[in-house]
Amino acid sequence: MSDEAARTAFLEIQGRMIETTGKLKQVQSQMRAKEGEKKRAYLTLEELRVLPEDTNTYKSIGRVFVLEPKSLLSDEQTQKLKDSESALTALQTSKEYLEKQLGEVENSLRELLQQDPGLARQIMSMSVM
Repeated sequence: MSDEAARTAFLEIQGRMIETTGKLKQVQSQMRAKEGEKKRAYLTLEELRVLPEDTNTYKSIGRVFVLEPKSLLSDEQTQKLKDSESALTALQTSKEYLEKQLGEVENSLRELLQQDPGLARQIMSMSVM
């Protein structure tokens, strides 16, 4: 493989690796946010369960608290919990797909460097700015 072709292939693989890593970090961040949302909904439901049915409950909307029946607030939290669980399932699937893609990109890079040891030396001698 010529030097120019090897360099072009390396830059393409490097770009794919950066893109895939960024997407993976984004999915992991979304998963953490959904897990927090799920935990808040679960804890709120646990607190609501011990309250009698005729208890005044308030829902926060911005800086305002609105009086709502316990059943309505409980239903909302249950729906949030279900939505978070389904979103986490979808995000987990995306995460697994991106991890597989990242592994394939790493293997491509490894093969390229094994085929052209001169390229590996050039890359190692480059200074990082």
